[in-house]
Amino acid sequence: MNKFEQLGLNPSILKAVEEMGFESPSEIQEKAIPVLLNEDTDMVALAQTGTGKTAAFGFPLIQKINSSAKHTQALILSPTRELCLQITNELKNYSKFEKNLNAVAIYGGASITDQARQIERGAQIIVATPGRMQDMMNRRMVDITKIDYCVLDEADEMLNMGFYEDITTILADTPKSKNTWLFSATMPKQVATIAKKFMKTPIEITVGTKNQGTSNVSHEYYLVNSRQRYEALKRLADANPDIFSVIFCRTKRDTQKVAEKLIEDGYSAAALHGDLSQNQRDLVMKSFRTKQIQMLVATDVAARGIDVEDITHVINYQLPDEIETYTHRSGRTGRAGKSGVSIVIVSKSEVRKIKSIERIIQQKFEQKDIPDGMEICRVQLFHLANDIKETKINHEIDPYLPSINEVLEGFSREELIKKFFSVEFTRFFNYYKNSSDLSSTGGASERSSGGEESTRFFINIGAKDDFDWMSLKDFLKATLDLGRDDVYKVDVKSTFSFFNTDAVHADKVIETFKSFKHNGRHIDVEITTDSGRGGRSRGGGGKERSGKPFKGGKSGGRRSEGFDKKGRGDKKSGDRGRNIESSLKRRRSKK
Repeated sequence: MNKFEQLGLNPSILKAVEEMGFESPSEIQEKAIPVLLNEDTDMVALAQTGTGKTAAFGFPLIQKINSSAKHTQALILSPTRELCLQITNELKNYSKFEKNLNAVAIYGGASITDQARQIERGAQIIVATPGRMQDMMNRRMVDITKIDYCVLDEADEMLNMGFYEDITTILADTPKSKNTWLFSATMPKQVATIAKKFMKTPIEITVGTKNQGTSNVSHEYYLVNSRQRYEALKRLADANPDIFSVIFCRTKRDTQKVAEKLIEDGYSAAALHGDLSQNQRDLVMKSFRTKQIQMLVATDVAARGIDVEDITHVINYQLPDEIETYTHRSGRTGRAGKSGVSIVIVSKSEVRKIKSIERIIQQKFEQKDIPDGMEICRVQLFHLANDIKETKINHEIDPYLPSINEVLEGFSREELIKKFFSVEFTRFFNYYKNSSDLSSTGGASERSSGGEESTRFFINIGAKDDFDWMSLKDFLKATLDLGRDDVYKVDVKSTFSFFNTDAVHADKVIETFKSFKHNGRHIDVEITTDSGRGGRSRGGGGKERSGKPFKGGKSGGRRSEGFDKKGRGDKKSGDRGRNIESSLKRRRSKK
């Protein structure tokens, strides 16, 4: 007996299951399907991405729908167009032996009138993104006032993307008598709020532990100087010749920048972010699914709903703002029972976040060293040897062999092997022979003590100008056109502030602010001898660079030595702060 038969599924669904090659239900399917089939209940189901949640709600939904009635009976909300289409296609496969059952996908970037027409012809199940769904509701193109079932798929991702208001508005238009099934990988507060507000004593099913990562994924981190992230990424790619990966960056700019560098260095890579048109996104994803692209560099939002098999590595080029997001990232690999690796590239100041993630996912990270050049040469050499060993002989080459043998006549077998392998070996050897050791026990905080040479600046704007360390850092990065890691040790006082850049940017900083005005006021920037010790450094007391709290970290931070809360010199440290404010006032009065 097929194990799916024991769950109580109809013969038509079992026939589709058999045709699709499913043999055993996953844990979430085994737990959820019998309950949803036999009870009219609300449900919260928590399971890691890639564990078969679509079938867990899809099979019961198809079996409970009245296919002879054409009106909409079920609504499935999902975060992205890609996931919306994926769910719809899977439902069609599950219901291929059900007569007259129709599932329609509605999402942005496609004709809204065409989608409305499909619904009008009869759609018992609508699979929708929240934005397009609300748009169609506002235009009265869809009626969900009589639905029996509402499914929130990847609920945490939808809420992370800012769809809370859309979801609550949509749910408010549905009947209270419906059953709501919420499927999510993690259980942040907003998901719990939705469950409490719109669900009636839901049955909760958890596979693993809440927010826990899948056991099929191993977690590694590499400690490097923050200025060497890209070099570290490049070496990790070279050390894993068969890598098929998603590389996560925080911003669209960093995503594009990293992808362009990889392409310049000869890797098959592409960027996926919000500035791409839908057509460009579709082309990138098509190339990635067919493995024409080996490394996809993506933002978290753009990567929502990516469901591509055989991803070997997820690389966190930068850690996300929230730990739950790391769970989603790592869930892109290790799917369908296969193993995967989640890699984090961190500077010294970020290591504490690894400990926070470990507590949430209940798995340990292994610290590893970035491979050195000679290790990469060895890996590439043996990879080539194995490729040659596994290559099937194409006998179309036979007519050319006499001429080839003539060219190579006189060489021994050993000489031919050496020459053949030297082609690839020499390429990597020449690149890496003078390379430095990237593994670091320091990282970002070493910039002013043994790392990159650093310059500290004084600037005459501060808290009274409505800046805190986060907003000032963003202002400086935008004004100077520098990257996220290029402005650091930002220390905001009452009427002035300090910040650091690497010494290489010093001239650019001075030149940019030479005649610069902010809100009509001239901005003074000067190089200072202030060490910045004790001030908020790059992460600033447990907050991530974007300013969002990194859950699990400590909050708060020490103010700079010698200053009170208002930026004035305290009694123990003399009048350094007061003297700087006085000189500032004198400069202003002269102007």
